[in-house]
Amino acid sequence: MFVGISVCLSDFVIIKYAEAHLYDSVKEIPANRVGLLLGTSKYLRSGRVNLYYKFRLNAAIKLFEAGKIKYILVSGDNGKKDYDEPTDIFNDLVARGIPQHKIFLDYAGFRTLDSVVRAKKIFGQNKVTFISQKFHNERAVMIGYFKGVKAIGFNAKDVTGRYGLKVQVREYFARVKMFLDILTFKSPKFLGDKIKVG
Repeated sequence: MFVGISVCLSDFVIIKYAEAHLYDSVKEIPANRVGLLLGTSKYLRSGRVNLYYKFRLNAAIKLFEAGKIKYILVSGDNGKKDYDEPTDIFNDLVARGIPQHKIFLDYAGFRTLDSVVRAKKIFGQNKVTFISQKFHNERAVMIGYFKGVKAIGFNAKDVTGRYGLKVQVREYFARVKMFLDILTFKSPKFLGDKIKVG
């Protein structure tokens, strides 16, 4: 029963806070200097392209081309020798016409908390536009609130079907974990030297 209450309460609080900070329209979203593209794997275990990846990439390009962001900070997992989310995204952004000097890479965005805190402490950003699916942006802007980052989110197209349902179920527990991390003052796995964006 306690777990059920925790899940429902965490979900409710995050949704209520985030609703005023999320946008689906390129036209309506305010401009920000930096868009923080939250990474994910390019391919599924089946070998197919991950639609979460594809749709986030498309969303970042839309914002950049519309002049709603000037730089793209890509934050993702590079924790294994043969796994590198930021570089995959960088290569695909460049292939789609985004200038290399407009893209910055955070190789230690192992979790959303890490990505948000590192955006502030390492990359010097107190104000960002998160780029991910709506459910992920909701959690990211909530973390931003607790960590002193003024954030809005641009919602990439969501994924439906069985795979999308699995991710949504995991998200409920990720929201409870987020509050536990905040309450226990969880820190990113790595910090390091500061990097100037732009």
